[in-house]
Amino acid sequence: MNAPVSVDTLRQQALEAPEAYWQEASKLVDWMIPPETILDDSQAPFYRWYRGGVMNTCYNAVDRHVEAGRGEQVAIIYDSPVTGKKREYTYKDLQIAVARTAGMLVKYGVTKGDRVVIYMPMVPEAIFAMLACARIGAVHSVVFGGFAAKELAKRIEDAKPKVVMSASCGIEPNRIVHYSPLLKEALTLCEHKVEKCIILERPQSPVALNEETDVDWLTEMQFNRQVDCVPVMATDPLYILYTSGTTGVPKGVVRDNGGHAAALCWSMKNIYGAQAGDVYWAASDIGWVVGHSYITYAPLLAGCTTVIYEGKPVGTPDPGAFWRMIEEYNVNIFFTAPTAIRAVKGEDPDGEFLKGKNLSSLRALFLAGERADPDTLKWAETKLQRPVIDHWWQTELGWPALAACMGLGDTHTLHGAAGRAVPGFDVQIIDENNQPVSVGETGDIVIKLPLPPGCLPTLWQGNDKMHDSYLAEHEGYYSTGDAGFIDEDGFVHVMSRTDDLINVAGHRLSTGGMEQVLASHPSVAECAVIGAADALKGQTPVGFVVLKTNNKTADEQLKKELVTSVRETIGPVAAFKQVHIVGKLPKTRSGKILRKTIRQIVDGEKWEPPATLDDPAGLDAIINISNT
Repeated sequence: MNAPVSVDTLRQQALEAPEAYWQEASKLVDWMIPPETILDDSQAPFYRWYRGGVMNTCYNAVDRHVEAGRGEQVAIIYDSPVTGKKREYTYKDLQIAVARTAGMLVKYGVTKGDRVVIYMPMVPEAIFAMLACARIGAVHSVVFGGFAAKELAKRIEDAKPKVVMSASCGIEPNRIVHYSPLLKEALTLCEHKVEKCIILERPQSPVALNEETDVDWLTEMQFNRQVDCVPVMATDPLYILYTSGTTGVPKGVVRDNGGHAAALCWSMKNIYGAQAGDVYWAASDIGWVVGHSYITYAPLLAGCTTVIYEGKPVGTPDPGAFWRMIEEYNVNIFFTAPTAIRAVKGEDPDGEFLKGKNLSSLRALFLAGERADPDTLKWAETKLQRPVIDHWWQTELGWPALAACMGLGDTHTLHGAAGRAVPGFDVQIIDENNQPVSVGETGDIVIKLPLPPGCLPTLWQGNDKMHDSYLAEHEGYYSTGDAGFIDEDGFVHVMSRTDDLINVAGHRLSTGGMEQVLASHPSVAECAVIGAADALKGQTPVGFVVLKTNNKTADEQLKKELVTSVRETIGPVAAFKQVHIVGKLPKTRSGKILRKTIRQIVDGEKWEPPATLDDPAGLDAIINISNT
């Protein structure tokens, strides 16, 4: 038997011969017509993968598994602690539900190339809708359920969908979010006229439908109008996902069909070590890129069982929710955000809710979405006794660019680093003049073009916008917008967004490095550091910390300890003197801390609550501190 190829060898092969490398990866996809050209560079820097190939993403995610004799395998587990409902769908169940949902879309005039906006909570019908669009070649654009009407309207106006698929409400632990009024308001704000709204009525929020424009989802699904998969080009768009927190017209990240399917299949096998039949759970939302890639598409493309969880890491009902899910469903691979683990750690620092749980099925925990501080990683490793792998990617990239590739036998991680480059990604650190910086020196994190399959080929109707947003700053590279450094072992340390680098008396410092020090204190659950305007030094760092529930150190003593730790670790050059204790930090619904908004408040600049704001209490805490 041949020894498995090492990740270092694959990394080199992918850089030296990308076409041969990704041609081999394309064999993970079932093609109707194989690609004629693996990499089309005729319109560089807008590269396209698998030109001439014909396939269907829904067929690869659903039908091929049924045809292979695995129709009775569970494809989707739905668990909703906020409603008390649980249900499982086999691949055969999924095939029927998706084919009927596609038939419903066809009835109302949706054809190949049309856009469909999906504005849904975490329910199985949301995945049915995404796959139904893929089945008929329509382009879906999922908008996070409960997004403000104004933000929803911007996305409808840009995508110009023929149909909107929505639900009457989403359900939070302590409230009902009524979607129908938000959708109705959004439609009145749009010049573009949507032909039909297909509404899933939930019992928690009955809704009166407009007979002319609205369609009852459940009634329509009673008709057995199943439609087959249609052929699409590999380079045809599968979906548009708008970046969150934008002002003006949002940027619609385009994902194509062929490259997306090949890259996600490759990632499931080689990064996550997942095999057909495994239970793979990404605790995210379909409104975010993680939900697209690793709730909906990748697990199903790989023939795994995926989990739809309509709940929270804490409060539904307690900080043992994750462990209950892993035990109950024999989860093999678990993926969530560092914020979620920090929330669990903050509520249950001693891991009391882990006691008595059988987590023998779990092989690894993967973290992404923001920087994972070493303290959180150590806590999870200690409590779970499993590999805890931080990895890094973006909405634009669609799948991990930095990771330990567990499927290739690589579980080598380094606390504070996001991993080494995944084969296919040429990650570099350069300065403003496109020159490489020294090992260990902070600079802009970029990826040399061409990006591998699965990454954005362009923005929706916006090659110029794509160029200006991602390609213009560093010619020949994709600009990630993140700053960091690569150490002597090739580990990439993603320290902050480039606009989170602060200039203290001429010294370029990373707020992420200071946050790492604060987070290592045994009393700190989570933290944020921003650069506040300073007339003398330009900027000075200000810290905000949320404490663990078991903290017993007096506030003033704790502040002194935190300031001392930063000054001893980073040095006096950091000029770190201010730290504030808050009950909550302002975050998006996906768990990202709103550092830019915090800075704007502290500096007295004009600011607006972001459309993705999770809980206003976090902002209130910052406002109160700023006022005093």
